Amino acid sequence: MSNTIRIDIWSDIACPWCYIGAHRFRQAVAQFQADNPEVEFEVEGHSYELAPDTPLNFEGSEIDFLVKHKGMPREQVEDMLGQMTAMAAAEGITFDFDKVAHSNTAAAHRVLHLAKEQGIYDEVLARLFKAYFEEGVNVGDPEQIAQVVDEVGLDPDEVRDAFEDESYGEAVESDITRARMLGVTGVPFYLINEKYGVSGAQQPEMFVSAFEQVLTLEAEAASAD
Repeated sequence: MSNTIRIDIWSDIACPWCYIGAHRFRQAVAQFQADNPEVEFEVEGHSYELAPDTPLNFEGSEIDFLVKHKGMPREQVEDMLGQMTAMAAAEGITFDFDKVAHSNTAAAHRVLHLAKEQGIYDEVLARLFKAYFEEGVNVGDPEQIAQVVDEVGLDPDEVRDAFEDESYGEAVESDITRARMLGVTGVPFYLINEKYGVSGAQQPEMFVSAFEQVLTLEAEAASAD
C-alpha cells in the first residue's frame, strides 16, 4: 500500500468557500497524520475562475456586484453574506465584505503559478485570501499584490512580471481546462489520488474519512492484483 496521498485542489482567490475549505483541509491533514504518521501528503493547487466575466476593477461593493451582475435581490445578498461571515468567524476566519474590492482574479492566478514554481504556493494563497477577504486588497492590481505577497517571500518585481507573463496565463488556462474535463462546475474541488473527487468546503471529519476510504480501496485493489 502506498504511504502517499496525492491531492489536487482547484480554488479561486475570490471564493469564500475556498478560504474556509483551505482552513478545514489543513485541519484534516493534521488530524489524519496525527493518527497515521507514516502517511505523507503531496498537495498541488490549481487555478479556477468562478466569475471570469468579472471586470478587472469593478466600481462598487461586493453586494453591488452580486445585485448588478448576478441579478440577485439585495436583501438576499445581504442575508447570504451575513451568514457567510458568521460561518467564517466560527472557523477563526474574518470576512469583511464591506471592504472587498471585487475584481477579476485571472492575473492573480498567474502569481500563484509563480509561487508554485518557488515552492510557496500555500503561503501565497493563504496571504491572498486574507488580503482579499479581510483587507480590501484589489487582486487585479499588480502593485497591491506585489506588496502583500512580498511578506511571504515573493519578489515584487517577479510578481509584476508574472501579471504580464503569458506562460503563466497558459498555465492558468490549462488548470481550468483540466477542471472542465473532470466535470468541475464549482470550487473548492479536491481530487484524491487522481481518482476520487470531493466537492465543497467539507468538514475536517469528512476529509479524514475520505482519506481512510481511499487508502482502504487502494490496499484492496493492490492485494487483488
